[in-house]
Amino acid sequence: MADVLGVDISKTEFDVALLQAGRTQMGRFANDVQGFAKLRRWLKKQGVDTVHACLEATGTYGEALAEFLYAAGHQVSVVNPAQIKAYGQSQLTRNKTDQADARLIAAFCASQHPALWTPPPPEWKELQALVRHLDSLKTMRQQERNRLSAGLSSATVEKALHEHLAFLDHQIATLEQQIHDHLDQHPDLKRQHKLLKSIPGIGDVTAFTLLAEVRSIPAFDSARQLAAFAGLSPRQHRSGASVRGKTRLAKTGSARLRKALYLPAIVAKRHNPLIAAFCQRLADRGKPPMVIIGAAMRKLLHLVYGVLKSGQPFDPDYGLKSAPLP
Repeated sequence: MADVLGVDISKTEFDVALLQAGRTQMGRFANDVQGFAKLRRWLKKQGVDTVHACLEATGTYGEALAEFLYAAGHQVSVVNPAQIKAYGQSQLTRNKTDQADARLIAAFCASQHPALWTPPPPEWKELQALVRHLDSLKTMRQQERNRLSAGLSSATVEKALHEHLAFLDHQIATLEQQIHDHLDQHPDLKRQHKLLKSIPGIGDVTAFTLLAEVRSIPAFDSARQLAAFAGLSPRQHRSGASVRGKTRLAKTGSARLRKALYLPAIVAKRHNPLIAAFCQRLADRGKPPMVIIGAAMRKLLHLVYGVLKSGQPFDPDYGLKSAPLP
């Protein structure tokens, strides 16, 4: 078995568990350039040339380490934390410490052989950073609007809120233009953005988010796989003859994608002929409104997959032929 390195990472440091021929070595390092250099020397001291390193996808904390390990010639896997949690439950793990988590991740990597990771292209990383900052600014703007609409007893505070809202409006407009400029500099991203906007219900910002949160939509093997990535696959709860729980969305996936698709699905339910007809069939069968919206989100993502995989703009006939739902 190849040497395996399980990594439990946090903002300031990371713990590692190195599996070598039946023995485990533990280490702890700072989550910075100096810590990465110490890890390299530590691996060399253990007689390691290359390892299969595995860490959880925990936002930005592990990105620099993953890129460092990849550049050093190691194999790297970045996995969904839900997979590690489920594996730990299957192993009846009881302890929850950084070192125990590193051991668990190493054991998961050794037994499950997760898919290998490669660094994302710089243009995609830049797009993701811009789009996530845009989302943060819009969230902040809505919070300020809510404060204003709640009623204020201080004219000074009200004036300050109006000034802050004007500042945020300017920042948002500037950032949206910067995103468009970025797409103009990268023709493939711009082409995909145009294809996404051909789908009724998907506008500029939703198209930005889809491109930013999914590194390569056409790289998925199927539309169902993409829906699972977004946590939009239905999860049934049935057992024997007596247990008949409600079918719900799995939600084991990208919360940002689900958030981005919610309002577009409501719009598409009215203005996209395929989704409108699909939702009407569900309503005729007595499905609850929120179940219908969840199904519309999933259907919309199937159409997204169809146009990007084919490279052709949306049309109702193509949608019906290429992305049927079960």
